[in-house]
Amino acid sequence: MADSRTPHAGAAIVDDEDVTVLEANGGDWSDIAEEAARLGEERIVVNMGPQHPSTHGVLRLMLEIDGETVTEARCGVGYLHTGIEKNMEYRSWTQGTTFCTRMDYLAPLFQETAYCLGVEKLLGITDDVPERASIIRVLMMELNRVSSHLVCLGTGGNELGATTIMTLGFTAREEILRVFELITGLRMNHAYVRPGGVAQDIPPGALDTIRDALVTIKDYLAQLGDLMLANPIFKGRLVGVGHLSLSGAMALGITGPVLRSAGLPYDVRKTDPYCGYETYDFDVPTSTDSDAFSRVILRIEECYQSMRIVEQTLDRLQATAGQPVMVADKKIAWPAQLAIGSDGMGNSLAHIRQIMDTSMESLIHHFKLVTEGFRVPVGQVWQTVEAPRGELGVHLVSDGGTKPYRAHFRDPSFNNLQAVSLMCEGGQLADVVVAVAALDPVLGGVDR
Repeated sequence: MADSRTPHAGAAIVDDEDVTVLEANGGDWSDIAEEAARLGEERIVVNMGPQHPSTHGVLRLMLEIDGETVTEARCGVGYLHTGIEKNMEYRSWTQGTTFCTRMDYLAPLFQETAYCLGVEKLLGITDDVPERASIIRVLMMELNRVSSHLVCLGTGGNELGATTIMTLGFTAREEILRVFELITGLRMNHAYVRPGGVAQDIPPGALDTIRDALVTIKDYLAQLGDLMLANPIFKGRLVGVGHLSLSGAMALGITGPVLRSAGLPYDVRKTDPYCGYETYDFDVPTSTDSDAFSRVILRIEECYQSMRIVEQTLDRLQATAGQPVMVADKKIAWPAQLAIGSDGMGNSLAHIRQIMDTSMESLIHHFKLVTEGFRVPVGQVWQTVEAPRGELGVHLVSDGGTKPYRAHFRDPSFNNLQAVSLMCEGGQLADVVVAVAALDPVLGGVDR
């Protein structure tokens, strides 16, 4: 494929008989500006974001345009940097879950689970995690996948001027956030998944509440499908836009719905199961259209598949009622199996009385476990899960202490954003909004 474009700073043209390869290896806009001045070129550069509503928070897009055509597109990140990974080095292993849950704030339960699975591998207690705790983790993650996709679909519609799509998506999401609040006490950033299990069992009546919520969510999804998939204006904006081939996706390390829209059914739940996913019956939807519209269809179908898994977890939770949700080893198990007090907050007086009255030794152990934490054997581990935006990985390193020596996350949005230039260059300026919305990036996970 011939390419006659002049390479920008830090790029090189490699000629072979019938092919010209453009090799890009970075470069700052100051270098590009100097090169343009040297070549006597006049370039129009437009900044889209970080304040632009369609750039999903604090993403900055630097677009070089020729009329309405985008000739070059680059991402500028770092506006939401929180230092989460570094902060985790100064907190206990259990406290780490309260940090990583805040990275991708639309998919907190996936980050908590990936992190805790990694800690459990280092501790060598993977097989000791109670079955009921793993079922609850699957339940919460799949509900979280639906809520995340609903935000993607809703905001994507709103960015194209379809406000009704947004209100429907967010109204449906509220059903799930109410379930999260019922089970964890919080709508977002739960810190519910802990090393060894979960913070507390699901409360009485939660299963019936979830079943009722699923009925309502399916009704909203059907309405979203009618508004989006059969809408000629919506299809006109998305069909054929933001194209990314399978070879391009694989070269860039793209995962999740964007990769599956190019035809590859890669899903960590199937390829490297965790939390017992190999025992659940569900499908991995794919498409070969490789465009923004196919990613909308896939996310809607993934919502139905997630609810299919949730229905299976509800049956299993009913069958395992009364079983533990935390490992039996008291040197690891978080001692506060939370029982909400009469004021709706904190631990009940009965739970506090139980801690205080057992023995002085148990009180001391409780104090040390909460304030100091448990020690993790020396080693390092890599753990992945299938998050809503793709493969989420965590690399943990322990030096034998009560805090991580290093915690690093492979956030799918960070990798997926590399595709912006391939999806946007050569297209219209208005299509940049569609392409970015189809990627569904969350900058809290990108910047960390």
